[in-house]
Amino acid sequence: MNGATAPAIPNMSLARRAWEIRRKAVRMGEVQGQGYVGQALGVADVLAVSYFHALNFRPADPEWEGRDRFLLSIGHYAIALYAALIEAGILPEAELETYGADDSRLPMSGMAAYTPGMEITGGSLGQGLGIGVGMAMGLKAKKNPAFVYNLMSDGELGEGSTWEAAMAAAHHRLGNLICIVDFNDQQADGKSTETLSSEPVHDKWAAFGWHVQRVDGNDIDALVAAFDTARNLGDDRPRAIVCDTVMCKGVPFLETREITHFVRVEPDEWQKALTVLDETRPE
Repeated sequence: MNGATAPAIPNMSLARRAWEIRRKAVRMGEVQGQGYVGQALGVADVLAVSYFHALNFRPADPEWEGRDRFLLSIGHYAIALYAALIEAGILPEAELETYGADDSRLPMSGMAAYTPGMEITGGSLGQGLGIGVGMAMGLKAKKNPAFVYNLMSDGELGEGSTWEAAMAAAHHRLGNLICIVDFNDQQADGKSTETLSSEPVHDKWAAFGWHVQRVDGNDIDALVAAFDTARNLGDDRPRAIVCDTVMCKGVPFLETREITHFVRVEPDEWQKALTVLDETRPE
């Protein structure tokens, strides 16, 4: 976390943070016997770099006006963001056991009214970037130096509202807006590149007036460099970071499943997945 306002969190490598996020997500999946754990495992490195390298926030004050806003456009990724919010100290770890339960603050799809640190209610794809444009415009008008980060999926690149928002962001010169695209090439109907291809993704964002980077979303060093470039660009173009990720990353026997969008995990496999993760724990 950047800035003098960053909270005192014990020093830990970003790789270890990503591992902790993966493990917490699997534990939540075990509670319900289901969940979008494939996405959580795949995007864990992105979330670790976001929350423990890039974002300014205060765990004890999630509504702090000076915070960077992190928007989860993809509401079904909530299990991943909950794991990051728990790891960051915004949510207590004990709540992990309530995932998806009645009256829980951790519903299976992200809802801002329920969960501290959840900035928007995501779900219907293609909405997050438009909300992010509005937030970025408001912060800019108030001369608030905070950034707005919008995490979206490659499936959302097939939504017209995404490109309307992209055009508006460039028009309004929103250099305080960073869009992170989780490009795992998976949708409910199959591969996103086969369902409705958005390639060439880099060229499309650039044509809309954005500064674009495309990186391996499971390479922490590459992510750190990309986030640093985006924050310190020095001009007023909105920034896009396209992150190529692997679904179920870190649990090889799930990575190879034919269907990983809502990956099927048998009751006896949750502990097997935790064991696999425990065998690869970074320092």
